[in-house]
Amino acid sequence: MKTSPDHVRLMARYNSWMNGRLYTACEKLPDTDRKRDLGAFFGSIHGTLNHLLLADQIWLGRFAGKAPAITRLDQELYGLFRDLQVERWNTDFHLIEWAAKQTEQSLARDLEYVGIVEPVKKRVPLWLAATHLFNHQTHHRGQVTALLTRLGVDPGVTDLVAMLAEAAVPGD
Repeated sequence: MKTSPDHVRLMARYNSWMNGRLYTACEKLPDTDRKRDLGAFFGSIHGTLNHLLLADQIWLGRFAGKAPAITRLDQELYGLFRDLQVERWNTDFHLIEWAAKQTEQSLARDLEYVGIVEPVKKRVPLWLAATHLFNHQTHHRGQVTALLTRLGVDPGVTDLVAMLAEAAVPGD
């Protein structure tokens, strides 16, 4: 089952919307709490947000035919939360731009890349790589929402349908 261009655009919008909500929730925490190792796969909230940004940049680079300069999936891109947040906004903008340009034909083409963890050449249809990117985001954002809840911060509604309902509210 192929992913359609409309689905890619919807998921890029959802990604941006959800990242905005998470970063707003994270602003309520002191930096020490955001960086505290809470036992998540990438340790802390900051580590997980950093990994998400890093992975999205890796995939966007691959989509553009550029090899990433990243050597580890836990490589810290930004130590300051504000810098991480600004780059998240920029990356979400670029992901939405990329998604807007996709067609049935472009999504059907094969993507060749070399993995980071397992540095061997791989080949997958672009629609599958895009599906992986969005699934990966959802997976790790779920970890961040659990960590926020553990620290007493309500991340709010995270449902895709909530984004669509919010967008349909008249008078905004």
